[in-house]
Amino acid sequence: MTRLNSSILRGMHPRSVDFEISVHKFILQDGFFLCDKAPPMMLEQWTEHIKIVTGLVAIVNPIGAVPLFVTLSQQMSVSDRKKTVKIASLTVCCTLLLVMFCGQAFLNYFGISVASFKVGGGILLLLMAISMLHGNQLLPKHTEEEAQEAVTKESIAVVPLAIPMLAGPGAISSVILYSNQSNAFHDELTLVGAILIVSLLTLIILNMGHKIAKALRKTGVNIVSRVMGLIIAAIGVEFICDGLVVLIPGLAR
Repeated sequence: MTRLNSSILRGMHPRSVDFEISVHKFILQDGFFLCDKAPPMMLEQWTEHIKIVTGLVAIVNPIGAVPLFVTLSQQMSVSDRKKTVKIASLTVCCTLLLVMFCGQAFLNYFGISVASFKVGGGILLLLMAISMLHGNQLLPKHTEEEAQEAVTKESIAVVPLAIPMLAGPGAISSVILYSNQSNAFHDELTLVGAILIVSLLTLIILNMGHKIAKALRKTGVNIVSRVMGLIIAAIGVEFICDGLVVLIPGLAR
C-alpha cells in the first residue's frame, strides 16, 4: 500500500477511517493514508483488454509474414516495397474493421450461432497453432500453388500478403468472436485499438522485413512463430470450451 501523510487533517483523531475516492480505497490510520489496490473488476477489464491485443497480434503474426514478403519482393525497388507494405497494412486494417462491424450480420444471415462459430473458429486457431509449433509458416494460410502464383503477380500487397497471409481465416474469425463478446463501448474501442496496433506493427515489421530476415534468419523466425503458436493454441482452446459449454450445457456442471 502507498503511504501518504495526512497532516492536513490535524483535527481528526480516529485510529481508522475508511472512505472511497474514485476507484481507489483510502484508509486513514495512524496519521497516514493507506492506498488500497484497485477493485478486482477493473483489473479483470484491463487483463481482458491486454489479452485481446496480445491475441490478435499473435494470430495476425506479422513476423511470420516476413519470409514470404522477402521472397516475393526480391525484385522490387525500395520505393515499391514501401508502397506494397503501406497497401498491405491498410488492407489488413480495413478488412478487420469491416469484419468487426459486419461480422454479427454475417452470422445472422447464414443462421450460425455464436457458440457454433466459437467451436469452429477455435478448431481453426488450434490447427493454425499446431502448424506454427511445427515450424510450418505457410501451411495454414495458403497452398503452395497460390504461393508460386504470387511470385508472378505485379502486386502482392492485397493478395496474398494482406489476405490471406495476415488477415486470414484465423484473424477474421477471432475478430468476429471478440466483437460479439463486447458488452460496452470501451470494449469495442479496445478491439478497434487492437486492430490499429496490429496494422501499425505490420507496417513497421514489413518495412524492416529484409533486416529482420537477416538478423533472425529462418531459425529466429521459427522461434518467434512457435511462441505465437502457443498463445494461439490457448486462445483456440478457450473459444472451443466457451462454445461447447453453450452447445452442451451439461459440460458446465
